[in-house]
Amino acid sequence: MTDPATAPGPAATPPPPVIEFRGVGLTYPGPPPVPALRPCDLTVRTGDYVTVVGPSGSGKSTFLNIAGLLDRPTSGRYLLDGVDTGAVRDAGRTALRGRRIGFVFQSFHLLPHRSALENVTLALLYNGTPRRQRVALAREALERVGLGHRLDAVPSRLSGGERQRVAIARAVVARPSLLLCDEPTGNLDTVTAESVLSLLDQLHGEGMTLLVITHDREVAARGRRTITIRDGVLRQSGLDDGTDQVDAPDPADPVDASDPDNDGVTDETRESGVRT
Repeated sequence: MTDPATAPGPAATPPPPVIEFRGVGLTYPGPPPVPALRPCDLTVRTGDYVTVVGPSGSGKSTFLNIAGLLDRPTSGRYLLDGVDTGAVRDAGRTALRGRRIGFVFQSFHLLPHRSALENVTLALLYNGTPRRQRVALAREALERVGLGHRLDAVPSRLSGGERQRVAIARAVVARPSLLLCDEPTGNLDTVTAESVLSLLDQLHGEGMTLLVITHDREVAARGRRTITIRDGVLRQSGLDDGTDQVDAPDPADPVDASDPDNDGVTDETRESGVRT
């Protein structure tokens, strides 16, 4: 008989999922059809820190576009915070993206003639936040990333690291469920990159869910779990609750990723204007 005093307690309930891919894939129509992301299952839970690596042309951009509600998958279901995104019309997807997802890119995409405070404030313009509250929230976000003393500086007066911090403040000011980062240190020197990564570590420590796409293995190592994408196929490593599965590619339907500048998309598809 097990001693009640030493018996293990009930298993901890895992945090709720932010991202759920259920057989999600994307194939561009042909002829021939071009599979950019093979059908896959994936769960990213609240407070997780997931990094995504893979060579150019592997499908990372397609993965990011689907996760960020920029593209619709052609197969499977994508649930964001429990919302079936496939059932939401375009206007609703835009609103959902604005409320639930913050974006950080390699290029900072700051308005050059606006101050740091104004750049961050503009992120709240379309979600109904009153003006006075927008300014207060933007100021708070900039202080959170260590730029409380640079509120009035325009981007040309900021260093590369400071510009990326403004971009991060803009991404988190609306308090999204998920922070999507696409090569966030790609334009930065080593020392500055480390300061930005430390900031991401800090945000994760405060409970932010992070999904970081990178070519840099050292950046990838900062995450709790790593997803590798190659030829449109997801592979996972690191901490996992065992629920995520990865579908193997169909050998009869290979992805041509020989061109390092595409995501497995043929020249004919690119010439037709399809975005990858």
